[in-house]
Amino acid sequence: MANFFSNFWHQRVEMVRLLVLVGLLFFPLIGDDYLVAMLTQFIIYGVFAMGLSLVWGYTGILCFGHAVFFGLGAYIMALATKNMIPGITGILTTSLGAVLLAIVIIMLFAVVLGYFLFYGRLSGPYLGIVTLAIAVISERIAVKWYYIGGYNGLINVPPLSIAGWEILNLKALFYVILVIGLAVYLICNRLVRSPFGTILIAVRDNEVRAEFFGYNIAQFKIIIFAIGAAVAGLAGALFAAVTEFVSPTMLGFGLSTEVLIWVALGGKEALLASFLGAVLVRVLEAFLSDILTYYWTLILGMFFVVCVMFSPKGVIGNLLAERPKH
Repeated sequence: MANFFSNFWHQRVEMVRLLVLVGLLFFPLIGDDYLVAMLTQFIIYGVFAMGLSLVWGYTGILCFGHAVFFGLGAYIMALATKNMIPGITGILTTSLGAVLLAIVIIMLFAVVLGYFLFYGRLSGPYLGIVTLAIAVISERIAVKWYYIGGYNGLINVPPLSIAGWEILNLKALFYVILVIGLAVYLICNRLVRSPFGTILIAVRDNEVRAEFFGYNIAQFKIIIFAIGAAVAGLAGALFAAVTEFVSPTMLGFGLSTEVLIWVALGGKEALLASFLGAVLVRVLEAFLSDILTYYWTLILGMFFVVCVMFSPKGVIGNLLAERPKH
């Protein structure tokens, strides 16, 4: 009987995953161009949320400045493809080259930052305050740095291209972003279900016990911090190419807070739940802002409070709880 319920639960999770994939695959066939373009952006936000899920949900690192990596990826993408970075030429100015450049730079930045944060044994509210300060400072620097557009940001970012072919068709662009998002999910899901993922969860649940068993806690935190940052940077780079625009708000506290809400509502301990949390909250925001012009933020805030109180693992997280294989 226990095995029956266990198999049923596992199959239900797989069914939800299948329904989500099928729904996304067929959406461009029934939605107009505006809705397809909107959902394309929401999928990118979902990838961004999965990056935070790795850091917060699976490792317990509450980062209030995760948008710094998203914004940095967006700016690197824009500057590289617009040939505004001295010494960067050739393949690094293409979409693929700029994305790889963004990922490498952001991972290196995250490793250096993580070294000081985690070997300095910052955690809890102290870590949150430091990452929040980094987000605020980054946004102010971008606002005052006129070479990268200052307060107005950068416009006319070259669209996403593959082998020199610019993807201008909205439905084709949607499917490219969907494939990238699916690849990110599969890679991250494989990671958290590996022995490495088991150690991350052990660190999250009881850091002292994990250290007692001989694990270098700071090292594991730095690695997952860098991976989560790279995922966020990838999302930022894609967002810049899709919207053809970047601004300082992509680096700041506002977006960092939003992604925390998406992940908390969806479920921080399940990658797909975090992804769906981002998509569904953005859909709710778009819907409520149309019918409740002045009060939609209040309604959304109340919904968030209720969900956190009665479903601390997230609205979708209780259904899609992903456990690593031992």
